[in-house]
Amino acid sequence: QVQLVESGGGLVQAGGSLRLSCAASGGTLSSYSMGWFRQAPGKEREFVAAITWSGGTSYADSVKGRFTISRDIAKITVYLEMNSLKLEDTAVYYCAATFGGLPETEFSYLYWGQGTQVTVSS
Repeated sequence: QVQLVESGGGLVQAGGSLRLSCAASGGTLSSYSMGWFRQAPGKEREFVAAITWSGGTSYADSVKGRFTISRDIAKITVYLEMNSLKLEDTAVYYCAATFGGLPETEFSYLYWGQGTQVTVSS
């Protein structure tokens, strides 16, 4: 059973930066793709970014050029570097894992973390 634990969320001013981490454990993760999703109050959960273990990436248009997804294979950890944060980036951010590819729909992911809150203030 794969377990995912997010960390790094918090309160940041608009224009600032945060780095989220997602530590994975259990199972064989070498063939997994990892994704980040977010859910703002009153809104549906939406795709943010994804990465394969070979390094391929995909981003939502709303975060391209501001967010960077990366992974440390040895630490089995995925990161989301968030720069130039905007008020609309406020959400609970979730890490998820699936078998390969770069899916952008939440239903394609098998395992989920509990989420970490990111709040961007003016």
